[in-house]
Amino acid sequence: MSNTTNLILPLIEAAQAQKHITHNEALTTLDAVVQLSASARDMTGPPSGPEDGESYLVGENPDGAWAGNAGSVATWQDGVWRLRTPRVGWLAWVQDERCLCVFDGTRWLSLVTADGA
Repeated sequence: MSNTTNLILPLIEAAQAQKHITHNEALTTLDAVVQLSASARDMTGPPSGPEDGESYLVGENPDGAWAGNAGSVATWQDGVWRLRTPRVGWLAWVQDERCLCVFDGTRWLSLVTADGA
């Protein structure tokens, strides 16, 4: 299956059966990463009782369901954690810090806080 270059969205293949599955997967990914807003960053493990659509920026040395996914965007969707690898330049609003962050290829760095600092 082919994917788009930047967001790695699945593309529908010619004569593909069950096209709705591929289409819905692409929409689910778009819903999670476009206008990305994460509850917190540098999390090392999943929180208990996340709400559907809730996202976190995974920190170093994660464990549990996030093990091996440092730097990823973890989103609770449809009862499971979906982990996505960000690309250099992705932006995310981090709610608990009230700051805009950018992914530099290794980690999420603060750019601007809500108070302008």
